[in-house]
Amino acid sequence: MPSRAAQQNVITVLVFSLLAAPCNASSKFLHNDGSVNRQAFRDEIANAMGSVLGCGGEADPEHISDVKAVIMPMWKTVSKTQNRVDRRTLRYLVHRYFMQTSSLMVRGFEPSRSTNETHWGSTDILSQMVPAYVESVLSSQHSAANGFTLQDVIDMVLTLDQLIFDSESALLEDIYKSQRKPTQSSLSYNGLKQVLHEYMVKWMVDADPEDHARLLENRSLARQVLPHFDDLLAFAEGRIKTFQQSRQDKAVNKGGREAWNMRYSFEDAHKVVGGITRSFQSYWQSECASMKESLISMDKHGTGRVPLAKFYDTAINVDWRFGESEDYLRELGALDESSSWIGAQVIIPNYLQASSNCIVSTAHYNLCCVAECETLLGEIERAVQAPEALPGTILDLVGKMTSQTTLDQDEGPHLDGNMISQLEKVAKNYNGKVPLHSRLFAQWLHYAFPHECPFPHKAGTVSSATPEEFGNYIASSEDMQKHASNATALEVSVTKDELHWLSQWSEEEELLMDYQSEGRSGGWTMGFLLFSAVMAAMGLYTGVIGASNPKKTDTLFANGHSHFV
Repeated sequence: MPSRAAQQNVITVLVFSLLAAPCNASSKFLHNDGSVNRQAFRDEIANAMGSVLGCGGEADPEHISDVKAVIMPMWKTVSKTQNRVDRRTLRYLVHRYFMQTSSLMVRGFEPSRSTNETHWGSTDILSQMVPAYVESVLSSQHSAANGFTLQDVIDMVLTLDQLIFDSESALLEDIYKSQRKPTQSSLSYNGLKQVLHEYMVKWMVDADPEDHARLLENRSLARQVLPHFDDLLAFAEGRIKTFQQSRQDKAVNKGGREAWNMRYSFEDAHKVVGGITRSFQSYWQSECASMKESLISMDKHGTGRVPLAKFYDTAINVDWRFGESEDYLRELGALDESSSWIGAQVIIPNYLQASSNCIVSTAHYNLCCVAECETLLGEIERAVQAPEALPGTILDLVGKMTSQTTLDQDEGPHLDGNMISQLEKVAKNYNGKVPLHSRLFAQWLHYAFPHECPFPHKAGTVSSATPEEFGNYIASSEDMQKHASNATALEVSVTKDELHWLSQWSEEEELLMDYQSEGRSGGWTMGFLLFSAVMAAMGLYTGVIGASNPKKTDTLFANGHSHFV
């Protein structure tokens, strides 16, 4: 083990090298081959941090206020030590912020990732580098303190938000180059529309340049690969009009003339694509809702589960979207194999939230279906405003809540005697109160709202691998047929209790924070800071992510469809 002095030297070198990086650095930290320009990336982190730590431009006050408004109800209900939280809670809050506001699952902050890993997982940029860099910079501000403040959480959100926005410029620059449009020149409305048409294809479909070229040249093929292709292009054009209207409104207030010229700089185009990222999920949600309705129609007993036999039978005869292999469903945590009578079942909310159904998958984030349980948990948090609550308080709150089961129908929670008993049992482990941010309470919420709240697997036991990362993710026709042959045998008249629908209930607990820590000083900051420093140093000096590792959609055209809904 290195001495404490050696540890402090490593930390000091890393932190000061980060803080010394220029705040006006270029955002182009990707080489053309997909590898990382480490110096530019390092500078970009410092540049993004500069906007929230006082170097360079300042974050928009209105945006800061909006971020705080989302974070505050969660902040009030997490356990804190001297009004600070640990790294695990920081990551939890950041993940929930992006899921609530734009359904973005930021790489490196996924809840499935083990909280005690010594690395951040896959080879994507944000998961490997950003948490270590950003947390090192945050920690350097108050290295003598223990944990992160509310402002630190807001700073982390603002920084990641800026980094995601900056990362989009690389693809945009590539498109300008392919269309022989200088980034220094302004574009007409039609010129920007041409850019956005190519951007939507390359943003949504992960493929080789040759396959992208085929999609751009052949609109019939694009319509096969991308559902509602023409509507997607119309959506992109709508974002131009929204940007133009906003620019004109500001020009009226400030007396400017340039906004009326209908010309668009590269910076304007960048703002438009940033708006696409943040608003796209609300546009696409109807597709997620349609998929949910189809799954619920197969769930005759309201358990939040669909027998794998029915799932594949529907894929063969009705809806091609349900074609993931059994192994991939298991990897994603979307498979319940606890019933020896029914056999494997697809867990509806876990499946809907799985990476296979994320609309867009980039190296930095996945853009997924709305996490409906966030709305339900948020309602509880706003009412309780504390880390724990009495079972009676929770039952009273949840009993008045409803969830949208289908586009036309709401459904109340499942609160029978067994569910009440389970909640009281959870409370007995914590002096009569239920910790809101625990695996057991999340599990209880799943059974109360089986179509909205996912079953919570322990961290590290499942993954959020995209189809391309997993590999052969499509079930073979033989496997689907074999399972589907048993679909009619499951049409039996039994009650939900006779199905033993709580068979997956597990007594294994996992707290997202230390519920005994309120008012107690912690001692983890030096260890955490060392971890961050070592990870950042490894990324910089040993080439953890330096090699090119472009993803490839080998089955994009072979299967005749993509994994998008």
